[in-house]
Amino acid sequence: MEVFGIALTMLVLFVSFGFMVGVLFGFFGMGGSFLVTPALLVMGYPARVAVGSGMAFVFGTAVIATMKHHDLGQVDYKLGGLMIVGTTVGIEVGRIGVFYLEELGLASGVIGVTYVVLLGSIGLFVTRNALKGDGDGNGTDTSGGHHDAANQEIDPDAIPDIAKKIQSYHVPPMMTIAGGITVSLWMVLGVAFVTGLLSGFLGVGGGFIRMPAMFYLIGVPVPVAVGTDLFEIVFSGGIGSFLYGLEGGVDLSIVAPLLAGSAFGARIGSAATSIVDEGDIKIYFGLMLLGGSVAVAFRQAGDYLGMEVLSTVSFALILLSAFMVSGAVIYSTIVAMRQNARIARSTAD
Repeated sequence: MEVFGIALTMLVLFVSFGFMVGVLFGFFGMGGSFLVTPALLVMGYPARVAVGSGMAFVFGTAVIATMKHHDLGQVDYKLGGLMIVGTTVGIEVGRIGVFYLEELGLASGVIGVTYVVLLGSIGLFVTRNALKGDGDGNGTDTSGGHHDAANQEIDPDAIPDIAKKIQSYHVPPMMTIAGGITVSLWMVLGVAFVTGLLSGFLGVGGGFIRMPAMFYLIGVPVPVAVGTDLFEIVFSGGIGSFLYGLEGGVDLSIVAPLLAGSAFGARIGSAATSIVDEGDIKIYFGLMLLGGSVAVAFRQAGDYLGMEVLSTVSFALILLSAFMVSGAVIYSTIVAMRQNARIARSTAD
């Protein structure tokens, strides 16, 4: 049985996968390309269609998630605009580096190893610091509320030490961003450029780089870092999907069901950032990256050794990690909502 030219089982699979990725997308601000594109490749789609359709899905989901974060006051548009400028320049430099390595015949191996090391390193760093506690209450205020507005003052104790060090360098012009933070414009552009450089070099959206960079290097509250990163992805994903679409690389029979699932999942994930403790967000984010690192390592080993079974294991690990982390996000959200309801009832009594 087919619906809109696609088998019913595939339609259900795409909608379910879209929902799962949408939850992670809205919760972490990650583009999802490192989940969707490998999945489509393993399913047998051509590389152009896998990348183009994955990018179109990222664009659509980013729009949905950004709207929800906007409603929650978790988007710093000034910071987002500057990040777009810096990352655009960095991406171009990264692409030049890739072309140079291709001429030397080293691109595939260097990029693969860099991707695994970067995912694993960031995942370990974020998880370790989240378990230790990055500040008083892991970024929450004493009443149990969260940084759910871009103009809300942030507790100085909740700012990571690295970000405090960067903020201490007063290199004009200075600017004020989310949480009342004052930082040099050049520091913001520098962080944006470096994250864009890595994104262009690795060929990914870079949400897994930008989100922790905004928190650990600039000091932006986690929910605002997620929302602002999604705002940036709207532009990068939109441009990328448009260019791929011109070359016939966007398959709407893939994108439509993925977006149908993610439309609901992204709003759940976005809403969860204002409910779930910031410490939990960072722990889940770190675990998600560690799972992705292991999955990509299996895929690289499979390509190098010519063992197709390792690529299949990689795909299974991607699905498993996405399922477990998205399930943990939903579970934590339900638990937090129940706790808030009990507190509200006890206060009313």
